[in-house]
Amino acid sequence: MNGSTYRRLSSVLANRARGPIGCRTKHSLSRWQISTPSTLRLNAAPGVVSVVQQTRGKKTRSSVRLEDLPQGPVKMDNPLPPEPGPDDEPAYPTVVMQARRNMQRFDNCVLLTRVGGFYELYFSHAEEYGPLLNLKVAHKKTNAGPVPMAGFPFFQLDRFLKTLVLDLNCYVAIAEEFPNDPGDRVKSNGLMHDRRVTRVITPGTLIDENFIDPYANNYVMAVHVNHRLQEAADSSNSAGPSDSNNNNSSSSIESGRLAALQASATPIGLAWIDISTGQFYTQSTTVTSLGSILSRVGPREVVVDEVLESQRDHQLFSVLAEDKHLITFAPQGEHLPLSEWSPMLESDISDQAAQNFTADEVNAGSLLLQYVRDRLQGLSMKLQPPLRYDNMSVMSIDKSTMRALEIKQTIRDGAFRGSLLHAIRRTVTKGGARLLNAWLSAPSTSLETITARQDLVEYFIQHPDLRDQIVLLLRRSHDSQRLVQKFALGRGDPDDLIALANTIKATQDVVSLLEDSSEQSHIATEPDVLSSGKQVTPGQGAACFAPLLSRIKLEGPADLSARIKTSIDEEGLFQQHQNEDDEASHLMALASDVVAAQGTPADASALPKVVAKKRKQAPASLRDHYAAADDNTSFIMKPGASTGLRALHAKLSALLEEKITLEEELRERFGVASLTLRWTPNLGHVCHVKGAKDMRRLADSSSDGDSAVAVSMVSSSRSTRAFHVPEWTALGRRLHQARWEVSVEEQRLLADLRALVVANLVGLRRNAAVLDELDVAASFARLAAELGWTRPLLHDTTPTSTSTSSISNSNITTSTPTAQHVIIGGRHPTVEAGLREQGRSFTKNDCLVGSPSSQSGSLYLITGPNMGGKSTYLRQNALIAILAQAGCYVPADHATVGIADAVFARVGSADDLYNDQSTFMVEMQETAAILRAATARSLVVMDEVGRGTTPEDGAAVAFAALHHLVRVNRCRALFATHFHGLADLVAERGMHVAQGGAVDTYCTDVEEDGAGGFVYVHKLRKGINRQSHALKVARLANLPEAAITVAREILEKDNTNQNQGQSQDTGLHDTHEKRQLANVG
Repeated sequence: MNGSTYRRLSSVLANRARGPIGCRTKHSLSRWQISTPSTLRLNAAPGVVSVVQQTRGKKTRSSVRLEDLPQGPVKMDNPLPPEPGPDDEPAYPTVVMQARRNMQRFDNCVLLTRVGGFYELYFSHAEEYGPLLNLKVAHKKTNAGPVPMAGFPFFQLDRFLKTLVLDLNCYVAIAEEFPNDPGDRVKSNGLMHDRRVTRVITPGTLIDENFIDPYANNYVMAVHVNHRLQEAADSSNSAGPSDSNNNNSSSSIESGRLAALQASATPIGLAWIDISTGQFYTQSTTVTSLGSILSRVGPREVVVDEVLESQRDHQLFSVLAEDKHLITFAPQGEHLPLSEWSPMLESDISDQAAQNFTADEVNAGSLLLQYVRDRLQGLSMKLQPPLRYDNMSVMSIDKSTMRALEIKQTIRDGAFRGSLLHAIRRTVTKGGARLLNAWLSAPSTSLETITARQDLVEYFIQHPDLRDQIVLLLRRSHDSQRLVQKFALGRGDPDDLIALANTIKATQDVVSLLEDSSEQSHIATEPDVLSSGKQVTPGQGAACFAPLLSRIKLEGPADLSARIKTSIDEEGLFQQHQNEDDEASHLMALASDVVAAQGTPADASALPKVVAKKRKQAPASLRDHYAAADDNTSFIMKPGASTGLRALHAKLSALLEEKITLEEELRERFGVASLTLRWTPNLGHVCHVKGAKDMRRLADSSSDGDSAVAVSMVSSSRSTRAFHVPEWTALGRRLHQARWEVSVEEQRLLADLRALVVANLVGLRRNAAVLDELDVAASFARLAAELGWTRPLLHDTTPTSTSTSSISNSNITTSTPTAQHVIIGGRHPTVEAGLREQGRSFTKNDCLVGSPSSQSGSLYLITGPNMGGKSTYLRQNALIAILAQAGCYVPADHATVGIADAVFARVGSADDLYNDQSTFMVEMQETAAILRAATARSLVVMDEVGRGTTPEDGAAVAFAALHHLVRVNRCRALFATHFHGLADLVAERGMHVAQGGAVDTYCTDVEEDGAGGFVYVHKLRKGINRQSHALKVARLANLPEAAITVAREILEKDNTNQNQGQSQDTGLHDTHEKRQLANVG
């Protein structure tokens, strides 16, 4: 009883000392402080509590019985102050208070608040991001204390958004100001404007910003991981018995590897959207394949369920960290099944297509759609129906291959220049450039699709005049994919409508050209025959254009174009832009004056250069500025756009005529010729008089006492006077009302046009897709005509077991695939372009892998010296296969290519220190991925496998990879190495073509002149080259002569030992003959 009473007492004291649960306050502790430290102890005697009290220099002990202690709740002499509520916020000004509340609501975003003609940052955002944006941070004085703030003019929004979103990877919330109507003003205590966030901009949710990359898609991707499946796998791993005695390092490494393999095999769902175009895709895959998909898609932002935020050790984050992808954690929210996606799509998903989506894909799509909807803050969204990437017949190109072949960017510095895409891009539209990017990233595996693309290219080559006409029309078109999507999001403006109308007109002209292609290009008496066997009959148009023409829809878009042309006044639109530019110039001129008076040279340099040039013209005063704006009001719609607008313009014209008449009457009444009727924000409708002579006349008229000419001055200066006249005040109000009515009617018509665009959304998008394909086909034709490329012949590569041969020392039988890769006079597209700029020529090479006529094997084992061109040869053949399946002509004299389901390349060396992986480990991982994934239809190029370890181990690993490619994968392969002994092992195992195997040996060489000079022979020949000529490359690299001398000595000693039989080489490391040493010097 006593013990429990003590525990209750100590618990009460402790709880009261801590204060209210969840609150951190200094009052809680101070209330329980006593003047002398004391300790509460439980005596041995029951029911007695000892209090040890200590004062300076003295220690006393006193005892008290529990019954004597006061019972019940402790009385509070000074109760705690109540917690501050939302109504007790600091007394900031209205604008600052609105910004503060928006910052609390969007706490993970940088808030930009519109205030008049500026966007402003406040509080910590101004202090943190002001210096990063090169903005001066000021402090606004308020009753609640100084508030840090920074800002910039509204027309510089895109400039600063680019820095925040693209350079700093920030999320930016844009708070616009909206005028309150009288009812809202009463509710908000007289606030003139309400400032609320209209959109949250992130790197993956760009729509029409000026800094968006026009030549690449801007995808945001969602990754869904099945949590229940992951938790079950984790629990099964931890459910086993643990023996502390046997928990050694090897078992922990093995368990870690097993856990990593299980995590990598976890199925995941992907969904990615380009909001700027409306493209929507899904895919079901595993964590292992995620890196390759990210490399192909290139998302700007990756959205992950916030549940995974606490599981940072998940294998998923290791994959995302490799390329430093921006990760956003978002709540899953309420699950959206496929049936609820329809309001966000341009058309419903068919029942047959809906059955193909997996549960993981639906969950990923649900997460992504909710995230995008939240970022757009209520904007309408009309996306294209989702396409399952698994159902698309495309070639697989993994991340390592994309990097090794430099398809989109170079390995060395990640630059676009020097990549395959840079070398072949001849497109003239932005949509065509994006489509070319997609075709190179995922070439087709459908022979029908590839042939159709090649037929277009060949026809354009045969008819250059038609190609040039098509290209000219395409240049007149605009990026209609993104234009249409802007209207789907409710953001299209009159300029976009004009651009869309011009694009529709260009589409009509393109269709006319294609339908009459044969007649307009030349008069032919016999039909043209394409390489695919299709005939083009004169007067019937090209048959290769029929599939494209069948997809184009012109009825609705043509009516839309005519409606736009008859509605929008392009001259008025131009005048409006000019007025906006003048206003921006005026604001920047004022900013320049302020900077010149109070700023520094650094502040002056931060002003835009283009606007700074306009500063040479003297800026107009505010009064003149508003007067000119009132007189030069421009409208964007033609008066005949509607009956109502025609009547309103007639009313406005009559009022303007009445103004002119009134102005003449007032000039005669007051006897001043300089009188003009104006309006200013502060003075309203005034009569303005300028000049000393007229000012004296006006003063004399007023002093005469004539009530008819008596005026009341409202503003005066040395050279001007302004006064009110009742007639002008009444007329001016009627003019303002008429202009407002015209603006309202124009906005209604603009909304109708936007709705009409959305109604034609599907047809406009299909037409845009056709224009993009024509652009890519025309660019391929221009490329082939400029560089002399040839049309490749493609065939299906379904493997058939045509012959089997028993291999000595092995019980494995191999089937010979029918796939071929026959290239005559092949060249590397990017290397050839670089040599051409230097005035040099490229050495052509043949590749006859799988050719039955030449009895070549399915794998080439290539040896040769350093700098001999082996890697270039490997890469060029892989690139030729990719170009061929993309529908492009190839850099070769002749090409017969079997369709590959995947291209794999293991070329170059790199480590991954972030993930604790050495160069050799990365090399082995890439090799393992190829050996596990390559099929009989694949094309594999591998260079220098095993070079990151000892010669013996490296040669063993290299031969094991070669052996696996031949016996297990049975694919087409090019295998370059400096381990010359591999050729001996191939012969020992009976794998050479001369022995009925699948391996053929080829090499490059060096020609020497006997006087120490040499030249590389990049032409491939049959045979084995056992000399790497490493010291020649060392000398070309300007290695110190002393180091080369030491290397020569080592080689001489090694060669002597070999001749004496003291060191027998089994072919597992490099050998160099003695004659190499004589040529080094």
